[in-house]
Amino acid sequence: MPARFNPAPGWPAAPDGWTPEPGWRPDPSWPAAPHGWQLWIDDATAAPTEPVGLSHGAAPSVVAASGLQRPWFKKKRFIIPIGLVVLSIVIGSLNGGDEPASESTGPVAAGAVEQTAPEGPSAEELAAEEEADRVAAEQKAAEDAAEAEADRVAAEQEAAAAAAAEAAKGTVSQQNAYRSAESYLSFTAFSRAGLLGQLTSEYGAGFPAADAEFAVARLEAEGGVDWNAEAVEAAKSYLEFTSFSRQGLLDQLTSEYGAQFTPEQAEYGVSQTGL
Repeated sequence: MPARFNPAPGWPAAPDGWTPEPGWRPDPSWPAAPHGWQLWIDDATAAPTEPVGLSHGAAPSVVAASGLQRPWFKKKRFIIPIGLVVLSIVIGSLNGGDEPASESTGPVAAGAVEQTAPEGPSAEELAAEEEADRVAAEQKAAEDAAEAEADRVAAEQEAAAAAAAEAAKGTVSQQNAYRSAESYLSFTAFSRAGLLGQLTSEYGAGFPAADAEFAVARLEAEGGVDWNAEAVEAAKSYLEFTSFSRQGLLDQLTSEYGAQFTPEQAEYGVSQTGL
């Protein structure tokens, strides 16, 4: 069976089935491997308000009129008639003269009420009110229908989003490929082609090509990988391992036996190193 990578003490554990690319070397920040340490082992051999009546307004006029007349002693011809009137008033008051007064105020009060009674709405006003009520009812019905339609559309969109989210998770194998892709990217730099190759290699993760493609596409859709940034990391790693000319580094980054970045990604990566 193929040899297995055996990280030295203090090194991070490599993902299962990881195979380093040509030219790979340990990160300088990792501790040095003990003398004689075997980096590769064969598992087969070792293990690593109210209205007012008219009677109330009559009194002032009577008083005003009487004020214009001469004193009674200057009109003796009126003494006897006045005396008779006064006598009749006194007799009337003794015989219940209050009743005629109450009877006289009745018609006056009724007249006042009749004069102040409000008029009812006209036919035009009633028709206008009915039309306004009809328009308001139609408007409310339209608003209710629009609200119900908006709720229905929102519910459909929510259901579609939930279905899409469920579909995005993929099968168990696709989910495992996705997690493996994340693990590989956290360990070292990869191009898209390089990551797909690692995920599908029989010496790597060994996932079906469709599952590996699903994993990488999901990483891209979620913004989980930036291939330009990966190219920069790979370029710096190569320069730490050995010296390269600008063209030599570009060739290494784009080679099918190297990092397999696109020419544009490789150019970006090299430009960030200062070459």
